[in-house]
Amino acid sequence: MASAKTPFLAELEWRGLLHQTAGDGLEKHLAERPRTGYVGIDPTADSPGIGNLVALSLLRHFQKAGHKPIVLLGGATGLIGDPSGKDAERNLLSEEEVRHNVECQAEIIRPLFTWEDEDPKCGATLVNNLDWWGGLGYIDVLRDVGKHFSVNAMIQRDSVRDRLQNRDQGISYTEFSYMLLQAYDFLHLHRTHGCTLQMSGSDQYGNIVSGMDLIRRDAAARGEEAEAFAVTTPLMLKADGKKFGKTEGGNIWLSKDRTSPYAFYQFWINSSDEDVGRFLRTFTLFEREEIEGIEAEHAEAPHQRIAQIRLAADVTRAIHGEDELARVQAATQVLFGKGDLRELDSAMLRDVFADVPHSTHAKTDLEKEGVALADFLPETTLAKSKREAREFLKGGAVSVNGEKVGTDARLCSRDLLHGETILIKRGKKLWHASLWRD
Repeated sequence: MASAKTPFLAELEWRGLLHQTAGDGLEKHLAERPRTGYVGIDPTADSPGIGNLVALSLLRHFQKAGHKPIVLLGGATGLIGDPSGKDAERNLLSEEEVRHNVECQAEIIRPLFTWEDEDPKCGATLVNNLDWWGGLGYIDVLRDVGKHFSVNAMIQRDSVRDRLQNRDQGISYTEFSYMLLQAYDFLHLHRTHGCTLQMSGSDQYGNIVSGMDLIRRDAAARGEEAEAFAVTTPLMLKADGKKFGKTEGGNIWLSKDRTSPYAFYQFWINSSDEDVGRFLRTFTLFEREEIEGIEAEHAEAPHQRIAQIRLAADVTRAIHGEDELARVQAATQVLFGKGDLRELDSAMLRDVFADVPHSTHAKTDLEKEGVALADFLPETTLAKSKREAREFLKGGAVSVNGEKVGTDARLCSRDLLHGETILIKRGKKLWHASLWRD
């Protein structure tokens, strides 16, 4: 690929976000004046995952370069299902489920952009493709869209061919038709918004090219010419080869109801040194000089995790806001013994200690004189025997709710945090959450 000359493509190139382009004259096209481009998000859940954040990052850089972004939420395509990257047919969602998902995703995406009502020239626009697909009839689609598609070419798409070659999986006509829907979306946005660029992950390249071809054929039918272009970004894997956005606990979501702000922050804090530079380039709007400065500072003292802290703060702020960022930063300090546990509200306390070992006990045991900690520790993951428990207590290695205790320490009702939890720590990192129930 020739060296990118326009600010937008140059920005993607140094960030490692430029995989493919399609369309002759893209650089000239972008340099002439502000353009309109879009990314599509299918509402398969009520929240985008952080995998969607890669495509949204392309659009954020597009807007920063002075162009106009469109976020397309697939209220129609979400009813069909994209076969790309799937080895089996999706379960179809109901219209009500898709409508709900679209509404929820829209609210989550809004903080990431400046919108049209704030900046008419470069402000983002949010659209739902059900708004135009809902008014199209089957015959209209066959005549106006289907006639431009060769079945021979369609079955050569990777997303289709892979499924056709596996007889046990196959592909339905419904999913086979998905590329027509996505192609027509590009055509519709070209007609109504002057949109000339679609961006996505590299797995969508074939679908985008189909849209570009449809735009040209539609114009040719009227004796005209039309410009349409594609930009794709590499599919992201972590340095260990595992899929980005997946953890042992499942997907990482942008919705705080699916992934708590604390867990979201911790995902970025736990980025490996091998990944963190790439993540800074992909998910933040930091300038090149700032990112390279962060990397240099990090290289001098990797144990301080400077790059991870800057990454986690910026992405959490963008998704969850300044107030939630402050809460999770305070909670993180508490986890490492630099804050007061009693200042955490019950919800944050549960989030912070959701993954530590825990046990459940009768609250009545805490009444009167309570429970001797030397007797209780062997019931947790922090000591194997009463003898070992006494040694830890004598050595000053045990804390209750963040305060060091001695050999005679007892757990009482006054130790309960929010009336239900006592947190015990041994050493610097080993925690145990004891839950006390009536």
